[in-house]
Amino acid sequence: MEQEVVKEVLEGASNISLWGLFLQADIVVKLVMLILILASVWCWTIIIEKLFLSRKELKLADKFENEFWSGASLDDIYDSMSDENNIKTHGAISRVFSSAMQEWRRATTSGLVSKGMDFKASLSQRIDRGMGVAITREIGRLERGMTFLASIGSVAPFIGLFGTVWGIMNSFSAIAASKNTSLAVVAPGIAEALFATALGLLAAIPAVAAYNKFSNDIEKVSLRLENFSVEFMAILSRRLDEDA
Repeated sequence: MEQEVVKEVLEGASNISLWGLFLQADIVVKLVMLILILASVWCWTIIIEKLFLSRKELKLADKFENEFWSGASLDDIYDSMSDENNIKTHGAISRVFSSAMQEWRRATTSGLVSKGMDFKASLSQRIDRGMGVAITREIGRLERGMTFLASIGSVAPFIGLFGTVWGIMNSFSAIAASKNTSLAVVAPGIAEALFATALGLLAAIPAVAAYNKFSNDIEKVSLRLENFSVEFMAILSRRLDEDA
């Protein structure tokens, strides 16, 4: 039995390529490697998706704000948005504007704007709450996948460390079975352990970096939406005062 173990160890030592390390690894270490590889692929999928989403949101926000501050009336801007087939093709700031204008249109159509200060105050509160809900919904949409990035950034190194410990345990077992402390006996298990550690870092480092970047981007978008809602409410307040 001991001779078979030694033979397997020596044969494994002759192949220390990445694929060879995976094939000769213990089933537990293989499972750790597969988990980390899948986590890394998923992280990069989220990262690439959010990079495109961030650029798209920035372009759509700039386009909408240029139109909003161009001097066109709010009703014309809203009508031009409503004429398109799908409001989801607009950015986050456009959808916040749309949620406020829907409430404004209902109020003006039903004649609530001309029913006194109490109705106008109530209308302002409803529009403000509507924009708050829309902002929360848009931020939640932008934050999809962030929890996974944070989790992988925190957990992946420890998963890799588990594979490292298990690989070292296998090395010690091989030494005990063969009663030989040569590098040929120890190398396969140590290589497996280091490979698992590398995969853990390969998954964790991009996840942490991406989480920090996208958290900062989302915070900027949130601040931009909040500032727009304040400016938009000021415009509506002036219109309500003019109609008084």
